[in-house]
Amino acid sequence: MASHSGSTVPSTGSRTSGLAVASLVCGIVGVFFLNVVLGPLAIIFGAVALRQPGVKGGGGGGGMAKAGLILGVVDLVIFFVLLAVAASNGGFTWYVGG
Repeated sequence: MASHSGSTVPSTGSRTSGLAVASLVCGIVGVFFLNVVLGPLAIIFGAVALRQPGVKGGGGGGGMAKAGLILGVVDLVIFFVLLAVAASNGGFTWYVGG
């Protein structure tokens, strides 16, 4: 019988942190939807991912974690700018029917 010699060799490549990916996804989606919720999540996930030992040096998603952090801050800035614009225009009003 032939055996597969490569099947038992562990991969030597670094794995990307799931928290770094979650931070980036929350940051990107938060630019368009629910930025007040997804912005802080992106910041938290990015900060926790950067504290993991494999992420900082080994290319395990450090760039993604930093990008998620930055996008989380951008999300919150967008939220506060929209809030200031709404407040200066008299706030939000709902018009239903009539």
